[in-house]
Amino acid sequence: MYRPVPTAATVTRGGSPTDSVDYVVSLDQVPRWSDAEYRISLEFGSEDPSFSNSYFPDPLTSSSGAESGSNGMVSRFPVDHEINSKIYLWRGNPWNLEVDAVVNSTNENLDEAHSSPGLHAAAGPGLAEECATLGGCRTGMAKVTNAYDLPARRVIHTVGPKYAVKYHTAAENALSHCYRSCLELLIENGLQSIAMGCIYTETKNYPREPAAHVAIRTVRRFLEKQKDKIKTVVFCTTTTSDTEIYKRLLPLYFPRDKHEEEIAISKLPADVGDENGETIIDERKIRIKPLPKKTIPKSTEAPVDLPVSDVGLVRRNSSYLETYLDPAFMSLIKDPDQRRKEQWEKTAQARSGFNCTKLLGFGDLGGPPLSAAEEYSLHSRYLAKANSLNLSEIAEMKIVYRGGVDSEGRPVMVVVGAHFLLRCLDLERFVLHVVKEFEPLIQKPYTIVYFHSAASLQIQPDLGFMRRLQQILGRKHQRNLHAIYVLHPTFGLKAAVFALQLFVDSVVWKKVVYVDRLLQLFRYVPREQLTIPDFVFQHDLEVNGGKGLIVDPRTKYMDWGWIGLSLL
Repeated sequence: MYRPVPTAATVTRGGSPTDSVDYVVSLDQVPRWSDAEYRISLEFGSEDPSFSNSYFPDPLTSSSGAESGSNGMVSRFPVDHEINSKIYLWRGNPWNLEVDAVVNSTNENLDEAHSSPGLHAAAGPGLAEECATLGGCRTGMAKVTNAYDLPARRVIHTVGPKYAVKYHTAAENALSHCYRSCLELLIENGLQSIAMGCIYTETKNYPREPAAHVAIRTVRRFLEKQKDKIKTVVFCTTTTSDTEIYKRLLPLYFPRDKHEEEIAISKLPADVGDENGETIIDERKIRIKPLPKKTIPKSTEAPVDLPVSDVGLVRRNSSYLETYLDPAFMSLIKDPDQRRKEQWEKTAQARSGFNCTKLLGFGDLGGPPLSAAEEYSLHSRYLAKANSLNLSEIAEMKIVYRGGVDSEGRPVMVVVGAHFLLRCLDLERFVLHVVKEFEPLIQKPYTIVYFHSAASLQIQPDLGFMRRLQQILGRKHQRNLHAIYVLHPTFGLKAAVFALQLFVDSVVWKKVVYVDRLLQLFRYVPREQLTIPDFVFQHDLEVNGGKGLIVDPRTKYMDWGWIGLSLL
């Protein structure tokens, strides 16, 4: 569906494709709102010469000869160059952009027919299948899925409101909540860039210009609070009218200099919402008064010595309001991953029959299979936890680390089996480290190089652990994995891989390619693209002998030279 990278001849400065083919457009090809070059195009240019700008008068152009100015008023949206640097305006489909997340405007059932036109076709059938597992979405809310064949990493689905003049305020606040929910999900999933189309459809009758006001001011208010967590917000338009509306309204909420700020003061609508951009009606504000004081008669009974376990209950009952609180409400909820682990253990215990994998020493493969939605939720939780922890002690062990690229330009992840010291390794923290390291790679095709050299001397993880790790990494990891090159395999390892093919996943583990010699590995991954431990060279020398060897000046160990190719 997508061509890898658009060229300057196929994509204009505004980012609009010149033909019907979908292209992957990177952010450096999209003009930033604060760019001076783009400012000129916004003020004087039009993407459609047949479209008259006079239909949409520029709010920054004074109707009289002299501008009245701010008249001493303080701007509600002052100049903020840091926020402005995060804003982009682009004419085109948001799912063509190479960003972390794209927004899909859909209905409560997340139906493909009511989604943003063209998004499902570009993403592939997997998107509709995952949407069907989410149980719908309420108006004003948002849910996230994988992006599948899109260049983005995630798709955030949101449901815009229907519009009626009688319920103008409710529709306005619901639309504002759509944009805010999308941005909140972006942060919750550890993402930093988002492409947002216009979250309203013709069938819901929302006027386009009022909707654009809501969108822009909501994003502005959100960035004022969370600008450290978001790097990029791209406003995407697909029609000339929407493009011109955003060109005129962006200077009101994102002024680029003091001149625009002063003029915008008199051009902004009277109601620009609260600190979140939502409309507030004073008559409908909830006024909370303090609870009436109630005197509790002192007990004349002698104090009773209570056990320590009951002291907390007595303290909870010491207040009139707290008598209505259920103690269970204040109890701690178990970690979701711990609950899932317990569920697996119970399922394995409940299973009856012959557990051949456990008998053969491959570990316990019991537990229910996970759906796509469950795997995504599991992966998201682990990724969020990994990003919040310092895992430097795991990284220093050099079990898993990033290499260069293979012979066809795919990124490489290196795994060193001999460094996997099971007795002194916290497996849970190791899994978090793996999820964090693999996340940038699994979004596109990639390769794994596994050094099994001398690894048979160490205790290796069983199939049950490998199955769980594979579920945590998710299905995008399985689909985008090109190959696993295993150097110096042993009979035990080949038996384990065969068991993985039978009991875990035949698709992934059939991608294993056994490589007996370093020189054979260099056919797939160039030598200069790999950081290879010294003992791997020594092990290769001991196993394969010294034919065709040269000294590697970087390691002072023997390294296979390319002249050895003629000896194979």
